[in-house]
Amino acid sequence: MTVTTADAYVARAKAIATTAHEGQFDKLGAAYIDHPRRVAERLNDPLEQATAWLHDVLEDSDFTRHDLLEAGIPGGVVAAVSVLTRTDAVSDADYYAGIRANPIALAVKRADIADNLEPWRVEQLDVSVQERLAAKYAAALEALS
Repeated sequence: MTVTTADAYVARAKAIATTAHEGQFDKLGAAYIDHPRRVAERLNDPLEQATAWLHDVLEDSDFTRHDLLEAGIPGGVVAAVSVLTRTDAVSDADYYAGIRANPIALAVKRADIADNLEPWRVEQLDVSVQERLAAKYAAALEALS
């Protein structure tokens, strides 16, 4: 089997995410990298898969857009990751409008929310956290439609 360019940049995205999230854990105490992996597995398009692997990297590590471009990550993926990265300077309305305007980011955000709402994960959280997350993700899904 020949390795395609798409295979190469998805593998590169996975490697960057693995490095960026090393030592990080989710709300359940599991290795954080499992979340981007599950999000990527929900998607079929290589650009979306690469974006899924990287969707929290800019927010949760010292990696920059420039670092991703220098590593050979396609510009469309870097743009989608940037749109998915929350900053204090962007309102919720503008954040979700940016995602709606970027088809790659939109697919990844929907897959991200779906993973975060998986019953096997939610059921392990305290009821107050379940309620807070249910409201948060319901509002997010509304904003994305």
